Amino acid sequence: MDLNGVPATLDQVKALALTNYGHFTSMLVENGEVRGLSLHMERLSRDCRQLFDHDLDIEQVRGYVRKALGEQTGGRVVVRVTVFDPALDLGTIGRDAHPHVLVTHRQAASGSPAPWRLQAAAYQRDMPSVKHVGLLGPMQRRRAAQREGFDDVLFLNPDGTISEIATSNIGFVREGRIIWPRSAYLTGITMTLLNQELDEQIVTEPLTLSDLPGMDAAFATNAATGVRAVSAVDATEWPSETHTALKELRELYADIPAEPV
Repeated sequence: MDLNGVPATLDQVKALALTNYGHFTSMLVENGEVRGLSLHMERLSRDCRQLFDHDLDIEQVRGYVRKALGEQTGGRVVVRVTVFDPALDLGTIGRDAHPHVLVTHRQAASGSPAPWRLQAAAYQRDMPSVKHVGLLGPMQRRRAAQREGFDDVLFLNPDGTISEIATSNIGFVREGRIIWPRSAYLTGITMTLLNQELDEQIVTEPLTLSDLPGMDAAFATNAATGVRAVSAVDATEWPSETHTALKELRELYADIPAEPV
């Protein structure tokens, strides 16, 4: 765990727990490369300006990631880059900020991700366009879903339209097209990369639970796992693992060129 390129101390990182103000991105590093690395860096830069009124030095951030990885240039690692200011606290949150960059990493899971069963729940994230560290609401609803036997939670807006999964995007397949919900949500990097490749096959629609039986398949996208089948939302089920569109999406994503860190 490095902060600005050197090992972090407990005093430096405790602001993440006590003040909980900041933003992050998580990315899968494979053999020293990342799909959509430039998009991850753009996200960090954009969110830093929005939360801290500060321009982030992206080349410096990449240097911090390289240093944190060290000699580990092979295999698969999930790297999280978190931007926060250790000097800000609950009473001084309005001061000029001097954001710091925390880099952590863990081994990525191996093999294809198992299909998910999702439980729908009413919830809207604060500032859904920012990948911020305020995860109490999503984690509380994920916990509730898991305690009911589901894998994760699907968020519904007050009008009943679908937005996103707790830390992933959700997409659907219908008659050969990819359908994304039309809603306010965090646009993921994996989602963006697929959109760039598919272009004319992409449709966005306001979707409710009543629309789901008309879908041929469902899937989740996330930078750490790529494309994951969704086998059910509440009582609506799909034979997702056997649908050729999901296999094609995985292959398409795997073929997207990665960028060196």
